[in-house]
Amino acid sequence: MKAAVYRGADKAILVEEVELESTEGGEVLVDITSCGVCHSDLHIMNMMPEAPMPMIFGHEAAGVVKEVGENVTSVVAGDHVIIAFYGSCGFCFHCVKGMRNLCTNRDFADRQFDGSRPRLKVGGVPTMQGVGVGGWASQALLPESSIIKVRKDAPLEKIGLIGCGVMTGVGAAIHTAKVEPGSDVAVIGCGGVGLNIIQGARLAGANKIIAIDLMDSKLEMARQFGATHCVSGANGDPVAQVQAIAPTLDYAFEAIGLGITVQQAFAMIRPGGTAVVVGVGMGKVAELPVGDFLQEKKIMGSMYGSGQVHVDIPRLVDLYMEGKLELDALISKVRPLSEVKEAFDDMTGGNVARTMLDVNA
Repeated sequence: MKAAVYRGADKAILVEEVELESTEGGEVLVDITSCGVCHSDLHIMNMMPEAPMPMIFGHEAAGVVKEVGENVTSVVAGDHVIIAFYGSCGFCFHCVKGMRNLCTNRDFADRQFDGSRPRLKVGGVPTMQGVGVGGWASQALLPESSIIKVRKDAPLEKIGLIGCGVMTGVGAAIHTAKVEPGSDVAVIGCGGVGLNIIQGARLAGANKIIAIDLMDSKLEMARQFGATHCVSGANGDPVAQVQAIAPTLDYAFEAIGLGITVQQAFAMIRPGGTAVVVGVGMGKVAELPVGDFLQEKKIMGSMYGSGQVHVDIPRLVDLYMEGKLELDALISKVRPLSEVKEAFDDMTGGNVARTMLDVNA
């Protein structure tokens, strides 16, 4: 098969031939249709500029089941599927408690890191599936727990985004924060995840939904997804601007991953309000006023939208097909697999919500 292979920050990501191991008992082989280019891939690359082994990134993927192992029961060849980037074991403490997004026994991904169980090789060298998927490829070999069967009339070239950005954003609003109808919400950062937090708040019945970003183009897009008000961080203190619109802000979501914006989210909520950190970042939060906790302000994290993917992802596909969930507008560009670098340039320049890679182009 072919895949875009990452070998380090100082090397170009090139499409290469990859050797695929045979499907084992609990695994599923998927023919990938398309895969998104997400900031999380870039964050992980920045965390490990020297790849421990060749890596294939990409984790917002959808496709068609090609082959299943003998122990697989949830899908068969020909099924249309979305890939969940965080497969779960099903039996650890968190899985049993209904928190599969916090599974602590992800041996599929872990064993790739030490090279003891590579499923892919490039030139005979073990190759890691980044974020546990490796979706920038014509095929992916994955554990059954990562495979979510969906309806066949949904367009595979679009719905792969539900596997990460949509699930993360909508889930943060509905599952993590449990946004209540009639409440006021602010979202800092209107990239792919932030836009989905906005439409998650809309689906939950929020009243005022305030989008905050530095780029006017992103604020314009935020209105498409349900924002009722827009605040430009380039026009002064966003906390003061938000509080002028919603003096008793109930929820603030941080979708960038910066310490300063986490502080802003915490500062803008009312006493008893909730700040939710969704953005993937590499920094630290310098300080939060201790006195604010005496006002019962809450700050919490959100992992994968606190979602239970085997239930939530098919529901999100249904909402899209019923016209209740915006997805088409998220896809700013479609590029062939060979243009991964250009897709990253578009993303870091703030020119797109998401680029989809057509892995067969």
